[in-house]
Amino acid sequence: MKILPSDLEKAVAQNIISQAQCDKLLQMLQQHTQHQANFNFTNVLYYFGGLITIGALSLFMTLGWESFGASGLITITLFYLLLSLALTHYFLHTKHLPIPAGITAALAVTLIPLLVFGIQTALGLWSGDSMHYQDYHVYIDWRWITMEIATLVAGAALCAYYRLPFMMMPIAVTLWYMSMDLAPYFYREYVSWTERQLVSLCVGILIIAFAILIDFRNKNRHKDYAFWLYIFGTMAFWGGLSSMNSGSEYGKLIYCLINIGMIIVGSLLDRRVFVIFGALGVAGYLGYLAWHTFQDSAIFPLALTIIGFGIIALGIWWQKNEEKIFGNMRKKLLPQLVDRW
Repeated sequence: MKILPSDLEKAVAQNIISQAQCDKLLQMLQQHTQHQANFNFTNVLYYFGGLITIGALSLFMTLGWESFGASGLITITLFYLLLSLALTHYFLHTKHLPIPAGITAALAVTLIPLLVFGIQTALGLWSGDSMHYQDYHVYIDWRWITMEIATLVAGAALCAYYRLPFMMMPIAVTLWYMSMDLAPYFYREYVSWTERQLVSLCVGILIIAFAILIDFRNKNRHKDYAFWLYIFGTMAFWGGLSSMNSGSEYGKLIYCLINIGMIIVGSLLDRRVFVIFGALGVAGYLGYLAWHTFQDSAIFPLALTIIGFGIIALGIWWQKNEEKIFGNMRKKLLPQLVDRW
């Protein structure tokens, strides 16, 4: 629950707290939130500049650096890596600015696969191959696994040291990449679309489970370490699930029920990403019914309208009883996460 200054002013007007208490609470809240990732212009500049820098050294990497050779690539990457770590230490410990520190730390993690690629090139592991580093972000290939494992190990070590939530972003992206590269690694030969879907589904479940574990173990409720894991884990899980051929009407109904379950779990865990993807899945199922199963039916739109109004009525009832129902569930099932709400 977010407390606004206007809420405190109303409390003063109703003689719940004094004006002096209100002023002290406002001062405490301002000190507490000034370094959090709120949506303000300063933080927009931080993240916008940071994402441009991260993109320049990852997604938009050209062949220019490879023209310096393996030793040149390693030297340049090490320079940027050490510079990123130095800036992280400076921002965090000298300037006490955790948001820019988190961005530069995430940049350091992003440089790990480039450094490993340079070392592999120096060892001749990519000799005679047409693959370049920029292909790492484009093509699925099991040989990227070494770079991904190194990124996860280094990222976990740096995150354990600095404890900055935005560092989880490149780690989550790497896990997402790995969910796609594992299929050719396991099967080696031609990988069918079904096998890719299955691997994506399973890896997505593992990432989500890891995110939930982090939520349970996280004692600092003001730092959301699991945010990016939930996003990319859900993308891997839902993407694999939604691309599968349900095979029958019952299979498609089960798909819809899974998405409804995602909406419920998202509401329980207060994770909007589950609700968004679950809603997309339900909408896709209803679209399928409208355009295939009940095509040109006059009854289906009427039935759907009635269902829609029924859901709105359910929402009205739920608004009155949500805290009673979910509050008790959260206290019993998820006591470690109660402070989030």
